[in-house]
Amino acid sequence: NIHLFVVDITSPAHSTVALIDEEPEDVDPWDLPELKDTGVPWSALDTKGKVLRVVVSVGKLFLLLGFLYMFICSLDILSSAFQLVGGKAAGDIFQDNSVLSNPLAGLVIGVLVTLLVQSSSTSSSIVVSMVSSGLLTVQLAVPIIMGTNIGTSVTNTLVAMTQVGERSTFRRAFAGATVHDFFNWLSVLVLLPLEVASGYLYTVTKLIIDSFNIESGEAPDLLNVITDPLTDSIVQLDQSVISGIATGDQEARNKSLIKRWCLTFTNTTLKNVTVPGPENCTSASLCWVDGNITTTLKNISDTYNIKKCTHLFVNVHLPDLAVGLILLALSLLVLCSCLILIVKLLNSMLKGQVAGIIKKILNTDFPFPFGWVTGYIAILVGAGMTFIVQSSSVFTSAITPLVGIGVISIERAYPLSLGSNIGTTTTAILAAMASPGDTLGNALQIALVHFLFNISGIILWYPIPFTRIPIRLAKGLGNITASYRWFAAVYIITCFFILPLFVFSLSLAGWQVLVGVGAPLILMLIIIIVINVLQKRKPGCLPAALRSWDFLPLWAHSLAPWDKVVSACTAKCCCCCKCCQIAVDDQEKTGRESVENNKKPHVEVYDNPAMSADKEVENEIKIELEILKMSRL
Repeated sequence: NIHLFVVDITSPAHSTVALIDEEPEDVDPWDLPELKDTGVPWSALDTKGKVLRVVVSVGKLFLLLGFLYMFICSLDILSSAFQLVGGKAAGDIFQDNSVLSNPLAGLVIGVLVTLLVQSSSTSSSIVVSMVSSGLLTVQLAVPIIMGTNIGTSVTNTLVAMTQVGERSTFRRAFAGATVHDFFNWLSVLVLLPLEVASGYLYTVTKLIIDSFNIESGEAPDLLNVITDPLTDSIVQLDQSVISGIATGDQEARNKSLIKRWCLTFTNTTLKNVTVPGPENCTSASLCWVDGNITTTLKNISDTYNIKKCTHLFVNVHLPDLAVGLILLALSLLVLCSCLILIVKLLNSMLKGQVAGIIKKILNTDFPFPFGWVTGYIAILVGAGMTFIVQSSSVFTSAITPLVGIGVISIERAYPLSLGSNIGTTTTAILAAMASPGDTLGNALQIALVHFLFNISGIILWYPIPFTRIPIRLAKGLGNITASYRWFAAVYIITCFFILPLFVFSLSLAGWQVLVGVGAPLILMLIIIIVINVLQKRKPGCLPAALRSWDFLPLWAHSLAPWDKVVSACTAKCCCCCKCCQIAVDDQEKTGRESVENNKKPHVEVYDNPAMSADKEVENEIKIELEILKMSRL
């Protein structure tokens, strides 16, 4: 049998591949993006092009280092600005010992003071001064040190806000920044009650101090050797003023924080001084009474100014608040500008094979069975880098944009942040070693408390993968802020300002009020968390009404109604702004396109594309014939 196959070559050929809409696979938003190289391949360049590319790459590297240097210096100036604005208030906060005796109040004071001065080192040095002067015991200082650990993590969270423009980048950056916050908060939730109940941190550090014969030495200057020439030429501060206010020195209250004399000479002489009565004499042998006049011999110190400092504000006669606000605005401008430029440079440099190599080095684990070692090496790297830059804020703020652009995963950023906590405590230990002999023991014990607190937190929240709760919490918050970007500001204001101030006000009212208000709130929070976990894992264990939160008003369990309110408010605030109008137009255009696409019939798998195409051709011919008829009429 001969079968004849007739092929119609007049009709266009159709392929089902292009017409069938394949369902896109679910994409994990936390997967690192591919940084594609859109430039000309190296092999396709001539000699001139290769030389030009090398020169441009070297130039970008130097620009990157320059912007990173300016970024670190701007963080230092930002800390100085905050100290000028709120440094004296921070000193006043430490004066009320009755409040500091409450562990929760001490914790909140540590958070607020570190937020005011933007430096955990400064707030820790104030605590050391108070302990050394006898105004504060080491036991009462432990909660304050925990608070400084929380307060210092706000800097990289603010840095993440600069990447709010692109949704997926902001999701990763904000999660990478807040994983540090969640670690600190969770560590405090466990270790603060443990410390109050058992004195664990105080007892262990006391045993360490008593076991070793520790002598004072000098703290090394590492990165400060490079950054101090620039920052000291802008402003220099007298750190002893804040410590003096905290220790009750009335003369320090009238001094300016701006250092004007860098070289002084103090001359101490024994002089006759008139005192109110014999009880005010330095000793009975050095006391003379002549009628109603009592004199004694006292050491009187006179300070002579020899050489002025050399910085921009040395001859500026403005109040500390005004200088602080000026520096605050300028440092924020430089910090944001440098961060944006750093991100753009990294995006242009980290492409193709270079990006692949760097991502592989940073995010790949060791082969089995040594994969677990990788995280601990990352902790050591974070500690070492923080020790070099001598600031956990600088290090965590530097890796935040790398997490945002997808070079470092959040799983790798977590141990790096833990290492930065360790690194900043080793710097504090070395700084304590430089203390005078009479304050060495207290200063070193407080630094060891800080160190042991972070080590204990790592033991709690890192070794077992199941216990790495901060990563899951940070990813959840990242997903929320990616959908509702205004919620990032709500998180920062609530966690670092409203919540600490609320707890502090309850502490001032007394422990009865604190327990009466705090206990029901904590119980309600625990119940909500348990119900949420059961809804996701085992909804069958719950009553039908509690298997979802739909029985509540929508505004009580969803951010969508609040998003409409925020959108309406922002639209009213910037309706005249051109960029806002463009954004609104883009949204309307996107909405129209989606509606039009929904109206189009979808091609199913069982449809015959060729027949569909023939029908479309027939319809077009009919329309043309009708147009011809109408034109003839």
